[in-house]
Amino acid sequence: MRFKVEELQERIAPLFQENFQRFGELGAALSIWQNGEPLLDLHGGFRDSKREQAWTEHTIVLVWSATKGIGSACLLHALQENKIKIDRRVSEFWPEFGQAGKIDVTIAQLVSHSAGLCALDENVELTDYEAVIRALEKQMPLWRPGSAHGYHARTFGFLIDELVRRVAETSISKYWRTIFAGPLTLDFWIGLPDELNSRCAAIYPGKAGIPPEPVKFYSGNRGEIDGRKFFTSDTLKLMTTKISDGLDRVFEIPTAFSAGLMKDAAKAERRLFGPSTNAFGHPGAGGSHAFADPENKIGFAYLINQMEQSVLPNEKSLRLVNAMYAEGHAEACPSIIHPSS
Repeated sequence: MRFKVEELQERIAPLFQENFQRFGELGAALSIWQNGEPLLDLHGGFRDSKREQAWTEHTIVLVWSATKGIGSACLLHALQENKIKIDRRVSEFWPEFGQAGKIDVTIAQLVSHSAGLCALDENVELTDYEAVIRALEKQMPLWRPGSAHGYHARTFGFLIDELVRRVAETSISKYWRTIFAGPLTLDFWIGLPDELNSRCAAIYPGKAGIPPEPVKFYSGNRGEIDGRKFFTSDTLKLMTTKISDGLDRVFEIPTAFSAGLMKDAAKAERRLFGPSTNAFGHPGAGGSHAFADPENKIGFAYLINQMEQSVLPNEKSLRLVNAMYAEGHAEACPSIIHPSS
């Protein structure tokens, strides 16, 4: 599938504007790439609820759990560079993790939300990194690892960050800047420097009744970005191949995960990542959505600052995805419902 810029603009730009005019969007940005080249970059609305600060091409915004995809890519790269397979036990690299029945938990189980560590028995502050890590080390799995999966919403970042520290001897934040963001000049941060706060859009929580700078990273969905080869074909396969698929014990709906990336579940009511079964990515709470489609060499990102009361992507982003694939794929995402229906 090869997109034409003019046709893509014609299909998607009106829907993007309609998100503001009819569906309560405050500020947003959309970025679509193919073959490593930008096809469509849109932004609009405001950074603040008083509608005094326009959302510009330089605006950055919190993307919540969409960062899990970026963090997982860092971990997979660290494993690749150290020739570590994901069927290895986590405790081989993080010995303290092996407590409380976790000695045999594999990296694959950890990154596919199958380790049973979605919550902590101990009450700790999430801003205290060391306290959370110690609590995770002592935590007993809430189900037998590998027997089921459930979204590790609050613990996942700590788990993969500590594993990167054990394998690569640096934090995910520094790994991201050193390996990816710095060389590629990506304006995406895991831990934002104070001096960039003035560029941030304010985040507003979801309200009942309400139906960034574009992320470039997923444009490298064949392992190569700007001519630089970051991932081997084996590592890319880890991103595209499901490890867990079925009823999610946290969401209580079908979900699926590869090695740290979200996939469309086999029994999902709607597709989040378009028609390709190879697509992978990660949404963020409230409406942010980003993914790669290696089959069609597509990268997609939709970012917002007015959250909705949802964790998975909502119709405002999904109808953009549907429209992107519309030409020649009218039946691509039949389960996506138009918000006006």
